[in-house]
Amino acid sequence: MKYFPIYLDLKDKAVLVIGGGEVACRKVESLVRAGALVTIVSPVVDDYLLELAKQGECVWIQNFYSQEMIDRRYLQVWATTDNPELNHQIYTDAKQHGILVNVVDDQPYCDFITPSMVNRGRIQIAISSGGASPVLVRNIRQQLEYVLPQNLALLAEFGASKRSDIKQALPNVESRRKFWERFFADSSVEHAQHKQDLETAYQSLISDTVTDKGQVTWIEFGSDVEMLSLKALRLMQQAELVLYPNDCPFVFLDSVRRDAERKAFSNEAELIEHLKDAEIEQQRVVIFIAEESSKYNLLIGQNLRLSPAR
Repeated sequence: MKYFPIYLDLKDKAVLVIGGGEVACRKVESLVRAGALVTIVSPVVDDYLLELAKQGECVWIQNFYSQEMIDRRYLQVWATTDNPELNHQIYTDAKQHGILVNVVDDQPYCDFITPSMVNRGRIQIAISSGGASPVLVRNIRQQLEYVLPQNLALLAEFGASKRSDIKQALPNVESRRKFWERFFADSSVEHAQHKQDLETAYQSLISDTVTDKGQVTWIEFGSDVEMLSLKALRLMQQAELVLYPNDCPFVFLDSVRRDAERKAFSNEAELIEHLKDAEIEQQRVVIFIAEESSKYNLLIGQNLRLSPAR
């Protein structure tokens, strides 16, 4: 992983953009939408930026760039001019002040890069190849735009509106997480177009007392993670505990829920001890085993065993 993904809170934070052309337009639009206090430095600007300045959405300094224009109040500096020499000078000046700087389309002179974004209200999905293949990233974004439902914004707003209410109804963090898993998996929620539809489903589920139960799922790993079934992937995202042998490829472990606990086992005795602890905690467990392995058949018993697709 070349870049560490992070979302910055730019609301009411000062950001400096040098340049007033088409590239600056794209960057300033996103920065303004994020609530940044944008200052543009350029002798001339595109009509779009001029209109933003007239509306008070940003500040335009109608002048050529000079080193004195950069100071520590700026959280970010963007160099968007069509003059590489000037952009590199801006980079040097910003670094002297310890400010994060991005020289657009000049990766060696970037402290950070901006990913391609899929936006659904509060839901944001960032896609990046680290600058290696912008066209591939664009294709991925197009696929996600096609697949992801438009009501994600509605779902996110509803979830945010219930943060206080659900804490009173379900004081335990784990029970709240499991409730939201059931809620968002509900077919009426998946296809909801109005807040009232979500409220009806919410009230129905919140009053439905469900006893937490542990569950053990055995998933075979092979050489190709893409051969996993959708059911296996869903259960991997629900598991609180993941058990795996030392020869399990990392790509399988990397596909489970990020906050799931991961424990390796090297023999049957270790695995049994882990399972005993999980049973006491009533955890949902995923166990990775080698494809077509018969070593743990007695332990598997009546538990679910999922094999890779053929």
